[in-house]
Formats: sequence, structure tokens, C-alpha cells
Amino acid sequence: MPAEYVWTDGANEDFRRFYLITEQYYNSVAGGKKNRERFIPYNLSSAVEDVLLVYEDGRAAACAGLKRYSEEEAEIKRVWVEPACRGRHIATEMMRKIEEKARMKGYKRTILQTRENMADAVALYTGLGYRRTACYPPYDRLEGAVCFAKDLRAGRP
Repeated sequence: MPAEYVWTDGANEDFRRFYLITEQYYNSVAGGKKNRERFIPYNLSSAVEDVLLVYEDGRAAACAGLKRYSEEEAEIKRVWVEPACRGRHIATEMMRKIEEKARMKGYKRTILQTRENMADAVALYTGLGYRRTACYPPYDRLEGAVCFAKDLRAGRP
């Protein structure tokens, strides 16, 4: 059975479960919750307006979110694929669908934040045409943060 892609919002129960999983993961990558505490308010699941969930055999396997950052920019949040489901290009397809949703909503650019030591994430984003950019607030104050952006207008780098 092929994967099913479902749009919802940040209040969705499956997304909130992924939110907790990703919080634990990001805390481990950042050297503990204390190192991320002041940034948690900027990453609440309820603030993510558009959520894409991927289901395989009826079970939630992956998620990605889209949140308004400014009039022209949407921030991509919580790109996550369950470890058992990785290697099937789910994240690539989610990113394409997230970008399409951002275009439909009139955004000109997508932005996102990750960490240099999250090599798979960095490879995914650069492979999809994202370019490293100066860190935007609040991540301009987060040690170890790296930010990427992609112009969604045709023909723009």
C-alpha cells in the first residue's frame, strides 16, 4: 500500500506525538534541554498552521510543518521520518509538498533552521536546492544553529 499524505494542523494528535519525539531528539543533539529552553516557545506544535503527515499501513510514519514567518516567508518545521521508514524518499516528497503548499499560500521563500551535526538533514535540504543563509531570529542567538532558505519563484536561485 503506497504512503498516504494528509494535510492537517498543529493540533493533530499524531503531530503532537511527533512533536514530543522530535523535542527529545533535538534536546539530545543540542546537549540537553537547557541549551534549547529559551527557543522552545518558538517551536510549539500548536503554532504550526499546516502540517503534512505521512501514513504507511495506517500508521503515522512522518511529518513536516509549515508556519508563517513573515508576509513573504514560511518556515518549515519538524521534518521527521520514523527511523524504520527512512531511506524511502519520504522526506524529499514531504519537502516538495510543503514547498507547493507555501507557493499556493503566496509565500515567496521558505526558510528553516537545523544544526550542522544533523548531516542527513543538511544533505536533504542542500540536495533540494536550499542555500545556507544568515540565521534569522530567534535562531541568530542559538549556538550551533544553521539556517537555509529557498526562493520559491520560478527561475530564482
